[in-house]
Formats: sequence, C-alpha cells, structure tokens
Amino acid sequence: MNAQKTYAGPWRVGVDIGGTKIEAALVSPAGEIVASERVPARPGNEAVLDDVTALVRSVAGHLGDPKSSIAAVGVGTPGQVDSATGRIAHVVNLGIEELELGALAGERLGVPVHVENDVNAAAVGAARALCGNDTSGTIVCLNFGTGLAAGVVTDGRVVHGFSGAAGEIGHVPVDPNRFPCPCGQRGCLETVCSGASVARLWPRTIDGRPPMPDLIDRARAGEFAAQRVLAMVMHAIADALQMIGQAYDPRMIVLGGGMAKTGDPFVQVIREELREREADCPFLAGLKLGERLRLAPVDINLGALGAALCA
Repeated sequence: MNAQKTYAGPWRVGVDIGGTKIEAALVSPAGEIVASERVPARPGNEAVLDDVTALVRSVAGHLGDPKSSIAAVGVGTPGQVDSATGRIAHVVNLGIEELELGALAGERLGVPVHVENDVNAAAVGAARALCGNDTSGTIVCLNFGTGLAAGVVTDGRVVHGFSGAAGEIGHVPVDPNRFPCPCGQRGCLETVCSGASVARLWPRTIDGRPPMPDLIDRARAGEFAAQRVLAMVMHAIADALQMIGQAYDPRMIVLGGGMAKTGDPFVQVIREELREREADCPFLAGLKLGERLRLAPVDINLGALGAALCA
C-alpha cells in the first residue's frame, strides 16, 4: 500500500512484532496508516533488531514529501516489556532472552524508539480505530491469542500499573477445571479461553478450519461434546469480562486476537452466557456488559497503529 497524500508535520512508524511476521506501518499525523510492509519473523536478537530497523527505513521511504521526516518509532512486542527503558525479555517464540530493543534500535535509526507490550499497543490502536479522536474514558481490549490478556487504555494512554502487569487477567486462577498453566498455577483463565487452549480442548476441526467457529457451529447443531466444551470456554470468557467490567468499568470492551476473527457468532455466544448470568443477578444486569462489546477491526494492523501512537 503506497502513500496517497502528504501531511505537514511529524510522521511516525509503528512496528508489530509477531511470532511469524514483523509488520511496519507508516502513520500520518492524522493517525492514518498510509503504507505498510512485512517480513517473516526470524529468531534471535540480531535478526529481530535488523528486521525492525530495516522495515522502519523501508516504510519511511513511502513519505511523499522530502521535507517530512519520521519523528518517532513505536514497537509492539510480546514477552516481558519495560516500556520506560525499551528493554524486552522472554520473547519465547523468537528466542530472545533479553534485548535492549528501544536503545539499540534508536541508535541505528537516529530517532526515539518506544517499546510497548503488543496487547497494550493493539488496545491503543483499537481505541483509535473505533473511537477516532474521542478516546476519553477507559477502553479495554481483551485479546484471545496464544494466551489471554487485556490492554487497558484510559483517555488515550496505556495503563501499565506499578510493575507493568495491569490487564494480565489470563493468569487469574479461578477456573474450576484446574488445568495446569505454564506459569506454574492451576486454573488460570487462559488455560480454557485463550486461542491455544480452545485448540487443545477442541482438536476435531475438519479441513483445517479454526477451532472456535467449528466449535460454535457444532454446538448449535446439537453435538453434545461441542456443547460441553463451548460451555466451559464461555464460562471462562464471561468470568474475564466480569473482571474487566467490575475492575475498570470501561465504556467499551474490544474483543481481539485470533478467536475474535470468528466474528458475530463469537459475540452472540458470549452475550448468551452473559444473559444467563444476568437473569439471576440484577447487579450484573445493570452493568449491561454485552452492550459494551465490540469486535476489533480485522482490516487494520491495530498493533502497528497503536505502537506508532504510543510513540
């Protein structure tokens, strides 16, 4: 996608680091993605650093005005992120134990590089994509990826918490099935309602179909095994939504990640679970959590957009 017009003022580049690809987006002062490029992700500190800096330089070449320049770069990445220093650690899928990504990339590029957790970056991108310039109040993005986590944005800014763990609801050990979690606990929410856990609980898909839409369709068709697994998953998702709703009272809860690409059927089964709970609880009914749900746009790289805005 090439830039169609130019803007006066600063431009930013956002980089979304994933387990299989790295994508960079050129973002205008108006908050619009006007060009993007991606490469397959390669493991290792030097490979990631090389790919990030090369992509930033390449996508910056789409600037139509030679007087314009990149003012800042934002990077969204999985793993443990110190957003104050730009240090990342334990990015397992890419073989990174520790990397001073912000400082090293900034030295190479000659501009400030801000590093943010990927879910937080996606939350900022979702807030902008769905609300435009009015990002007042609190907006939470619940990401159903390999794990389960929430990005919390208040008045357009990420809520990190004291240690950066705000929104890490995937490791709250409340699920009654008590499945073991890699974090060392049992019963973490992400052992039941993350994308990886649903694939483990429902490995029966046909012709490579994603587990979530297959699970919903088979449960709707009356297949008992599918109904049992779907009930388990929806119970955990509703628990997560109640935690978000009662802890943050957000104006909007954005459903993102691979499972959310199921679309409206995914939202429908969640709302059905919430309505069942509301039937016996006037307090919960008054929160109207189902009305606050939105699907994350699938035609925008929210991680790259949000990373640029965080910068």
